[in-house]
Amino acid sequence: MPPSKGGQGQWALGHREPLNPNERAKRDDDGLNVRERILSRYAHTGFASIDPVDLRNRFRWWGLYTQRRPGIPGGQTATLEPEQLEDSFFMLRVRMDGGQLTSLQLRTVAEIAQTFGRDVADITDRQNVQLHWIRVEDVPEIWSRLESVGLSSTEACGDVPRVVLGCPLAGISADEIIDATPVLQETVARYVGNPAFSNLPRKFKTAMSGCADQCTLHEINDVSFVGVDHPELGAGYDLWVGGGLSTAPLLGQRLGGFVQAHLVADTWAGVTSLFRDYGYRRSRNRARLKFLVRDWGPRRFREVLEAEYLKEGLPDGPAPAPPKTDSRDHVGIGRQRDGRLSVGMALQAGRTSGTSLRGLADLAEEYGSGRVRTTTHQKAIVLDVADDRVENLVSELDRHGFSVRPSTFRRSTMACTGIEYCKLAIVETKSRANELVAELERRLPGFSETVGIHLNGCPNSCARFQVADIGLKGSIVGGGEGFQLHLGGHLGRQSRLARKLRGLKVTAEALPGYVEGLIRAFESQREEGETFADWVLRADESVLQSGAITGGRDD
Repeated sequence: MPPSKGGQGQWALGHREPLNPNERAKRDDDGLNVRERILSRYAHTGFASIDPVDLRNRFRWWGLYTQRRPGIPGGQTATLEPEQLEDSFFMLRVRMDGGQLTSLQLRTVAEIAQTFGRDVADITDRQNVQLHWIRVEDVPEIWSRLESVGLSSTEACGDVPRVVLGCPLAGISADEIIDATPVLQETVARYVGNPAFSNLPRKFKTAMSGCADQCTLHEINDVSFVGVDHPELGAGYDLWVGGGLSTAPLLGQRLGGFVQAHLVADTWAGVTSLFRDYGYRRSRNRARLKFLVRDWGPRRFREVLEAEYLKEGLPDGPAPAPPKTDSRDHVGIGRQRDGRLSVGMALQAGRTSGTSLRGLADLAEEYGSGRVRTTTHQKAIVLDVADDRVENLVSELDRHGFSVRPSTFRRSTMACTGIEYCKLAIVETKSRANELVAELERRLPGFSETVGIHLNGCPNSCARFQVADIGLKGSIVGGGEGFQLHLGGHLGRQSRLARKLRGLKVTAEALPGYVEGLIRAFESQREEGETFADWVLRADESVLQSGAITGGRDD
């Protein structure tokens, strides 16, 4: 019987046609295969020789995206063809599962940024490091250097299992529920780069953590394993599926199943296989796992997972306890279970340099054991510091641009790559974020409450604007750069998406004044113990609109 041509492109139902261009490219050749062409052909013949389908599709399987050509304004983002938008340089994403690094690995990444990437580096909110200005001619040497220290860019992008998030203090924190490092490493070793999962309907994001603060943000990943204590089976994981943001944000759903540690990798493979086989492939806009979970519901999803993929039922288990704190970034000085100290630091909206990362690697060796971690909030941590050395380390870190005791604004502000390098972006984000932080520090020097401010250059939510206290989505406002406002989002004890007021926008120039006014209104109106996100829920719309521009163009 020939495959059906109807439906949503679900393989398990025989729906193999029609295919969108991305599905055709994956059908014609697995993205993993482009590595050999890069090594044997493109690195020698140069950018102009790259097949367009490889360039704009399969290169992603190895962490490579073309950069935005300089000088193209945001208003043209949606109107130009890819070849008009793209430069002949690449962003290279280095995969760092669990954010775990040795000083040697960090130094290697830093030296690559210095040698091949104009000394630019970004720590992302998925624990990766992204490099810019990479030439295809240099990719083989970069891969060789990365792989010599146990790093890679394998499946750092593309319709594949992306980096697996893990708590940066896994195995270190005194109050964690379970150390997820072994299950994370087993899953990565077994399945990353495995052709069984190199053609998924869309990207697939995973979190595995036993952190008491739930720092891996399980609510917004495709699949998450959340540390819990089962009354009979001991410490293990609660299984969540279907979270994701982008242009159609949805929070993840509990399946109610308890996963013992020795079954995590197999369970992950079951969920991923289900997504591969039942995920919607006809339309890219509906191809994320969250849409399948929304349509099926958690009960049916669990039934299919257990019956068709796990071949046995999962025991029911408890829901995770609320996070111990709403500050989930691990910034500051913390006590490790072995008595030594972890030193977490804030960057400037995730932007740093190879020079600074090399300095960080040197300091991790001098003051600790050489262990460094990245976080899901664009932060970094040095581990294993002795009490009598911590203050000297804090001073040295500050000299390299890493703040252990940042202002509340620097600590809680994140930004995506933005128009500087990203072909999807509409506005600049990194420099806007730094300007905003500096202005708020000057205008509100005594303010200390946590108010997350996330700047995003486009609707795709790489900086998670829908779950921020103040989420800023890049827009064209009054003919220039601006932001559409999303207010009161939160992940933690009461997770919810931000409040979107129709037409609520602000120009980039007016942004500091608007945020200042909003925070002053919060200070004057808040009830005892009330968070900013909770205040936004009840705040009068006129207060939230004050100082903003309504209407305008939202590209």
